[in-house]
Amino acid sequence: MSVLEVDRLVKHFPIHGGLLQRRVGAVKAVDGVSFAIAKGETLGLVGESGCGKSTVGKTILKLIEPTSGRIVLGGEDITALKPGGMWPHRRRIQTIFQDPYSSMNPRLTSGTIVGEPLENFDIAHGKERDERVARLFARVGLRPDAMRKFAHEFSDGQRQRLGIAKALSVNPDVIVADEPVSALDVSVQAQVLNLLIDLQEELGLAYLFISHDLAVMRHISHRIAVMYLGRIVELATKRELFATPLHPYTEALLAAATAPDPRRAKRKRTIVQGDVPSPAKPPPGCHFHTRCPYAVADCKVTSPPLREVAPGHHVACHLR
Repeated sequence: MSVLEVDRLVKHFPIHGGLLQRRVGAVKAVDGVSFAIAKGETLGLVGESGCGKSTVGKTILKLIEPTSGRIVLGGEDITALKPGGMWPHRRRIQTIFQDPYSSMNPRLTSGTIVGEPLENFDIAHGKERDERVARLFARVGLRPDAMRKFAHEFSDGQRQRLGIAKALSVNPDVIVADEPVSALDVSVQAQVLNLLIDLQEELGLAYLFISHDLAVMRHISHRIAVMYLGRIVELATKRELFATPLHPYTEALLAAATAPDPRRAKRKRTIVQGDVPSPAKPPPGCHFHTRCPYAVADCKVTSPPLREVAPGHHVACHLR
């Protein structure tokens, strides 16, 4: 059973203009995204900057409201819940930020920061809270005596471990990790990724892991969804995606990767031309057709659905 299901999720941001600031258009940040994540699974969401992947994460967390679609968490539809109704579900889905320091109160000690959710959700107070926090510190590789330190006294990698401890404190089912290692040195990245993998194996966590880095995705993901201009264009297991990419955009991403798969060395490199179109005025039909070297007439008119072309391998392309 899936712990998180997203069905045809849409998020459009209105554009206002003119003297009366009437609505004149919309930025189609997310345009019909669907996927599911099972317990103990990591789904990687990858794409260029501006493709809408972070907006997907924020919408799932209900930090911003969806325009349409459904978000089902643990079998319960949370799409239309207001902040008050969403509160009981906050324990079940947590987040790890790219910059954990921005989410931490500089006036509070790190122990208080990690312990706040325990009190907010009435899980533990006083001595019991402190004991739980100490165990969380040890679990993420921090010394329990560091609970008295402030966030600015930690390194970037240690602060990310603090963010992980805070997310773990309420025993969530799903964690949305938005570029959690992109600001870290490569050696520290590996440590944090391995920590997340160990925690997943130990606790059965489900991750939605958002990143633009294919090497990171290859390390941590079980399945990978490739986004382009608000839509998922390919969804497959990690092995299938790297060995047999089917969408031209996925081929181009892999060709541009800094550490390409050596098995792909003899294959023709897919090079795309031009810039990413504006999400305020996406092209008709397949959004990628303006840059695709294989585009045919139908690509300019009809939007290809995301369909399964091989077991577990979905692609949105007229040519597949």
